[in-house]
Amino acid sequence: METKIFQPNQIDEAAAAIQAGELVAFPTETVYGLGADATNEAAVKQVYLAKGRPSDNPLIVHVTGEDTVKQYAQPLSAKAEALIKTFWPGPLTLIFELQPGKLSKAVTGGLTTAAFRNPDNQVTLDLIKAAGVPLVGPSANTSGKPSPTLAKHVYHDLNGKIAGILDDGPTKVGVESTVLDMSTEIPTILRPGGVTEEQLEAVIGTVRSNHHKVGKGEIPKAPGMKYKHYAPNAQVTIVDDEADWPAALAWAAQQDGTIGVMALDRTLASEDLPANTEPFSLGADMDSASHLLFAGLRHYDLESPVTGILAQGFAAEGLGAAYMNRLNKSAGQQHFTK
Repeated sequence: METKIFQPNQIDEAAAAIQAGELVAFPTETVYGLGADATNEAAVKQVYLAKGRPSDNPLIVHVTGEDTVKQYAQPLSAKAEALIKTFWPGPLTLIFELQPGKLSKAVTGGLTTAAFRNPDNQVTLDLIKAAGVPLVGPSANTSGKPSPTLAKHVYHDLNGKIAGILDDGPTKVGVESTVLDMSTEIPTILRPGGVTEEQLEAVIGTVRSNHHKVGKGEIPKAPGMKYKHYAPNAQVTIVDDEADWPAALAWAAQQDGTIGVMALDRTLASEDLPANTEPFSLGADMDSASHLLFAGLRHYDLESPVTGILAQGFAAEGLGAAYMNRLNKSAGQQHFTK
């Protein structure tokens, strides 16, 4: 199969591929998603095959608004309505109990719930409308690898495995959506993301955080809770404290190969980088670091291969919770120690 790059003026062609049961990657404000008709079980199963994704890892259903959700989910609560009004379209995924038989187990991972999101990207919203169906849309990468924030990242992983990629340039947020389980008595964050716990609580009151890694025999209710994620080819090591960078760079200087250094501009400017390091700027602050995290990991896989990566850590607060959730999984919880 030849994977075609669709431009935004070719949405009708991309939508026709979706309607024919084929897979088309699409842009969102977070990362690129791998799209298939959520009502076509055979097409959904092809998503798992293309990604090499475990079949008990549920998929997020992308919609153009609340009306589509109501066709599949049980009646929405007042809290759900308030969240949709406040944060959609945007980087918030909501999990609801389903009406019986409304979506295939291939979408839900065999659960009675499903996750829904209204992405904040007009090209993709136009694609969903043109296709006339909601789209499943896990990140458009090989399972376990860093999520794609550019069309070329998708092409690297999935060329020849999918029909096309709808290219709308770089994504804006850079880390995936917050996943909030609305099927529990107290709404529960299963994956931190672009909408913070504080923002959610400002709208609906108390929420819980439960983004642990589920056990071997459990079925995850949201992506990223069970399996290895976001890992580049080289081992990532997190440098938690800015005061630890001199020691971390001294360690890097002693290594035989090239070591990647992903850090803020002020860190890169203030430290003497060893000759065997390859820097990648995470920008000026936490917001830019979240936006550039996956791009940096992909940079070392695709453009500047290294034997190890040192990455800047942050406090797991606000957007930092999403950043550190992804970075810890990328590093396999490996942190630099003196």
